[in-house]
Amino acid sequence: MCKLEVYNVRGQKAKTLSNNSLHGGKYTVVWDGKDDGNRNVATGVYFYRLTTPNNTLSSKMLLMK
Repeated sequence: MCKLEVYNVRGQKAKTLSNNSLHGGKYTVVWDGKDDGNRNVATGVYFYRLTTPNNTLSSKMLLMK
């Protein structure tokens, strides 16, 4: 199971982009700048967290509109 989530700078989850079983390989996910309620989020810094059965990775990103 692979989970990709986006969080704001306050640590609040903005969006779950993926929560699927995936085979090994490269994947591309595009975030449309909307939260789980389909509302536009503000321009600014966000963090993503990718959780797999073997590892958890996180990094920051900048959303510019």
